[in-house]
Amino acid sequence: MRQLYLCGILQGNSCCSPRAFTAEEREAARKECLEAAKMGENGNANNGQQMENGGGAGDDEDDALSDEQYGYPKAESDKWVSCIRVLDPRTGNTTCLLELQENEAAFSLCTVNFHDKEYGTLLAVGTAKGLQFWPKRSLAAGFIHIYRFVEEGKSLELVHKTQVEGVPLTLCQFQGRLLAGIGSVLRLYDLGKRRLLRKCENKLFPNTIVSMHTYRDRIYVGDIQESFHYCKYRRDENQLYIFADDSVPRWLTASHHIDFDTMAGADKFGNIYFVRLPQDLSDEIEEDPTGGKIKWEQGKLNGAPNKMEEIVQFHVGDVVTCLQKASLIPGGGECVIYGTVMGSLGALLPFNSREDVDFFSHLEMHMRQEHPPLCGRDHMAFRSAYFPVKDVIDGDLCEQFPTLPPDLQRKIADELDRTPGEILKKLEDVRNKII
Repeated sequence: MRQLYLCGILQGNSCCSPRAFTAEEREAARKECLEAAKMGENGNANNGQQMENGGGAGDDEDDALSDEQYGYPKAESDKWVSCIRVLDPRTGNTTCLLELQENEAAFSLCTVNFHDKEYGTLLAVGTAKGLQFWPKRSLAAGFIHIYRFVEEGKSLELVHKTQVEGVPLTLCQFQGRLLAGIGSVLRLYDLGKRRLLRKCENKLFPNTIVSMHTYRDRIYVGDIQESFHYCKYRRDENQLYIFADDSVPRWLTASHHIDFDTMAGADKFGNIYFVRLPQDLSDEIEEDPTGGKIKWEQGKLNGAPNKMEEIVQFHVGDVVTCLQKASLIPGGGECVIYGTVMGSLGALLPFNSREDVDFFSHLEMHMRQEHPPLCGRDHMAFRSAYFPVKDVIDGDLCEQFPTLPPDLQRKIADELDRTPGEILKKLEDVRNKII
């Protein structure tokens, strides 16, 4: 059987009218927009209309402005249009386009394989109905839709949908069940005949859950305002426990799971950071047979009983929207790729030897002294704009070494006991490990 690789894409827009918008309503909205736009400084009602169409008032009455050119009429702030698109990445063709009805907007999706193998792989989609952000955040209801793939995965069929009390901003498969972050509640669902069945939940998260990653029986939860929380699921008790969190509040914009104890995150102020649970604490939690330490230990700073350590901190200067661990070339080193809201891409590459760390640390130090920024701002102060930079060497600064005058290159190379050619070769080797 030929295996298909398909992409699921969620699309949505607020303040938009659905396609069932009547012609009368469209005409009324069009006239309202025209009346608001054609009033010039002199109060000439026809001035803007004549400038737009280049004709008289009589011609304008007959010409309808196309929605494709001038945009669709804006609706109320709680009106949404949204759809689920199944895309074949090899051909770029859409195999299924499912439009959500009743003013619903989709916010999260994931594939899940429940213990019940009747349907195989299912698609879970989290939606909200009538969501409004201003003047006060409100919604009519939240839903989790369960779809199954038909026609060899090229189309979707609704199995059922379950109403929830908040917006399901993140969904994730976990041990044959569905894990959902609904507002500040972490909840575990199983598949039922007519709806999802609630199995257990944890309501102790401070704000809103925006990301989730799982590995074995651990759940790594990202809070929108309070960074990461490490949770553990005990199957014998059917309970979710928070056993560690971050001591620094972070407005999370992106997250990625690195290893069993380490998470990478980015906040809305342009910082990338890594947090890690100390090894002795991790071993102690895993070796606890009864789970009593997690259950009864007192919390610290109104939070979890254990705190994670920050091992990496770096200020990018732009809001990071995504993080991904990948290797871009065959046989190349694995690095963390990040993308920003302004469209730039960057990579964080771990060093394999202490010799490389010492070399590039000294090169960065000399570059700070000999090649200060054009505007005169201190480089260290910029990379430490919100938190002190920690265990990250600025590759952008080191890459400016070839642009220095030859005599300055020789001066820095002599202080490093190298030749300029050797320094250039080192920079090229690191670059070739990424791209």
